[in-house]
Amino acid sequence: MPQTVHHADLTAMSGRQVAHSQPGARFVAPIRGDEAAPVDTSLGALAEFYRAFNGRDLDLMRQNWQQDECVLANPLGGLRRGWEEIEPLYARLFAGAARVWVEFYDYTLHEGGDLFVAAGRERGHFTLGDLRIDLAIRTSRTYRKSAGRWRQIHHHGSIEDPDLLARYQSAVMAGPDTSASNWCSSSR
Repeated sequence: MPQTVHHADLTAMSGRQVAHSQPGARFVAPIRGDEAAPVDTSLGALAEFYRAFNGRDLDLMRQNWQQDECVLANPLGGLRRGWEEIEPLYARLFAGAARVWVEFYDYTLHEGGDLFVAAGRERGHFTLGDLRIDLAIRTSRTYRKSAGRWRQIHHHGSIEDPDLLARYQSAVMAGPDTSASNWCSSSR
């Protein structure tokens, strides 16, 4: 059984601090993107992803991914290989009227050599106008150490509740904003 690590009460003037991980440790405090952790650490790389995602920052998102070798598989983006297929998904989402905010929680980190895997859950919400859908997603992310920092090479997300998945997909596809309603139209 993985050791449970609590780091929710650690704070700093620059933002929330996170503890360094122990192999296979299970973390309780969520990662939202406001954590103060160096990007050359596994927790810092995850915090950077959620800062980019929740902040709708495409440049920071681009930094987080390994440009020449990456793959994404999720309920809206389908299967996308390479940054040239992944980037338009984030670009459309960030530019659209829909808002998606998530935090990563109940996760473990598995680090070895130049790779680490984070496996856990995301919770958050999708909003478009007056519509709000609470999200519950199982997710994993794999990072490779490249040029002294961690870069994401794989993401998989799945919504296990079929009703939630249908509502989420329907809301995104039927949204009045063209960029929001078409952001999954090129999934593979």
